[in-house]
Amino acid sequence: MSTKYLQLINTVTIGIMIICFFASYSFSEALQENKNTPILKQASLDECIQTALKNNHHRAVSGFAIEMAEAQHRQALSGYWPQVSLKGGFQRMDESANFLFPSTSFSIPAQNITFPEGVSIPVTLPGVGTIPLNSFPIPPQRIDTPAQDIKLMDEKSFLANLNAVWLLYDGGMRKGYREQAQGLIAMMKEESRRTDLEIVDTVKRYYFGSVLAIQLHQLGKDTLERMETTLNLTETMYKEGSGTVKKTDWLDNKVMVESIRSMVALLEKNELMAQAALANSMGLTWEASVKPLDSEIPYTRFVNKLEELVSSAYQYNPDWSKVEAALRSLEGAVKTDESGHYPKLALTGELHKWWNSYDAGMATELNKEGWTVGIGMEIPIFSGFLIQNKIAESRARLAKVKKEQILLKDGIGLQIKDIFFSLNAAEKSYQATQEAMKSAVENRDLNTRAYQNELVDTEKVIRAQLMESLMSAQHYKVRYDHISLQSKLHLIVGTEIIKKLEKQ
Repeated sequence: MSTKYLQLINTVTIGIMIICFFASYSFSEALQENKNTPILKQASLDECIQTALKNNHHRAVSGFAIEMAEAQHRQALSGYWPQVSLKGGFQRMDESANFLFPSTSFSIPAQNITFPEGVSIPVTLPGVGTIPLNSFPIPPQRIDTPAQDIKLMDEKSFLANLNAVWLLYDGGMRKGYREQAQGLIAMMKEESRRTDLEIVDTVKRYYFGSVLAIQLHQLGKDTLERMETTLNLTETMYKEGSGTVKKTDWLDNKVMVESIRSMVALLEKNELMAQAALANSMGLTWEASVKPLDSEIPYTRFVNKLEELVSSAYQYNPDWSKVEAALRSLEGAVKTDESGHYPKLALTGELHKWWNSYDAGMATELNKEGWTVGIGMEIPIFSGFLIQNKIAESRARLAKVKKEQILLKDGIGLQIKDIFFSLNAAEKSYQATQEAMKSAVENRDLNTRAYQNELVDTEKVIRAQLMESLMSAQHYKVRYDHISLQSKLHLIVGTEIIKKLEKQ
């Protein structure tokens, strides 16, 4: 056998091995090898996706993130309501409170009291008799008052207060918090949608990757079966034929058969690994395996226009929507910080009740219960430039995200453009490999029949069989690439835009 022929066989063999190993490459990171894993069930693509959406833990994490954001939004809305609090307590003093009134003294100067005209006081003097007095003198005198210990209340008291504060004007602080919370909710919803798209993309690629692994395994078995038939025919021809087929041809054929047998064993392992990886992507345990219901990878020509796809993608891409939600949230943060320059106006009120067994001093019925209503205002004057720097930070963060949005816009456009061109190339490869596969099948059939009549050499028969396997494997891979690219496009722009464009 010529060196050129051996080089051709080696090249074709290496090509088949590379394509066959492709089936296992996508799943090597999902599971470790488990050749004896049983196939528990068959499932369609829709069933696999629904199971994955039900079991995937990342989806539950996204759901809790949305709940957290909604709770924060409700916290922001609570600022528009009056804040009412009830306080109660009991206190026991070591002794009753008192008030010590200090001792005092005051002087009354001497004075003469004169009665009005016609008014007199009769005064009887011994030895003199009764005489009328129109005035009488009062001598100077001093009056002293001792210190007094006055009890104010009993040492045991029960207290209750009902306080209310209603913020009337805050300079936009509450509105800013509300917009931040709304933006966070939108961000978490887009994150949850991206999680769903990633789950669908992963399951779809693993599902059709498993279909590809089954096809390659079957292709390997068919090739091995044909090569074994050719080997038996070669052995018969070199032993009983006319001498055109030699033992060296039979030995070369046998080496090729055993090499293919080894590859078929690896393809069997790849098929089991692909089914186990599919089950893993669905959230099932490591013991489970799922066999796809489809027997081949479907092919649907992609007919959308690039410009329309890119221009509409920004409405549905979860990353783009998440950035827009982040911008709304950051704009709310700017409003919140700017509110620090404005005064705060609030309406306040209080109801109080005091239970004390004493009924004098401060513990009178008038003091034991009552209410107050007022209006309070807080005006910021100087904070060491704290508010200005907070506003500057918020505006810088907003400008940063706006610039990142421009980069994301270009990145999304380039990703869609790359996938679009890759889909066009895959469609051209699909037509070419399909024709090549048909020709290879026909060529192998003709060469096999001619070889049985000793009209062609062993070299051409082996080459025809290997070329059929190579062309078939390439065609299967192109079909997988085509549907994998479509799945990636769904992930980037969202399923909604694809459905919208398909209906137009």
